[in-house]
Amino acid sequence: NIQSSGPSSRGSVNASIKVPFANTTSSVQPIDAVLKGKSSSPVTKEELGRSTWTFLHTLAAQYPDNPTRQQKKDVKELVHILSRMYPCMECADHFKEVLRSNPVQVGSHAEFSQWLCHVHNVVNRSIGKPVFPCERVDARWGKLECEQKACEIIGSTSIFGKI
Repeated sequence: NIQSSGPSSRGSVNASIKVPFANTTSSVQPIDAVLKGKSSSPVTKEELGRSTWTFLHTLAAQYPDNPTRQQKKDVKELVHILSRMYPCMECADHFKEVLRSNPVQVGSHAEFSQWLCHVHNVVNRSIGKPVFPCERVDARWGKLECEQKACEIIGSTSIFGKI
């Protein structure tokens, strides 16, 4: 259970649940140490794009071979939300167009991974970048290696329930 009784208790977590972010306040560093070697300017459109594709391809790599109806619904919804809420309006509008021509395919890990590779290549072509050979998508974006299947997508059966 996550306890919250107001702004002062943000991040308060019941001790019976192990949350990886619970102890982050003990390792707070001065801002100059955090920014050392990093630009203090905002993220560029290119950095945002690379990070988003990394997230999506990693999600596809973890996507199950036989997803539940809820997992299929959630992934489709996530992709469509990105096309509406993406921080770059030009990118979001372009992604909406790409989705109209290429409806999200989420029937299995292979189907979602290949669909994502295809739409990533559609975007890459439009911005003059080289395309990626989709037959190599699993080699490039393999499953995360986590102990005790801790990285598997479990959808709404997580300990946090519906958020």
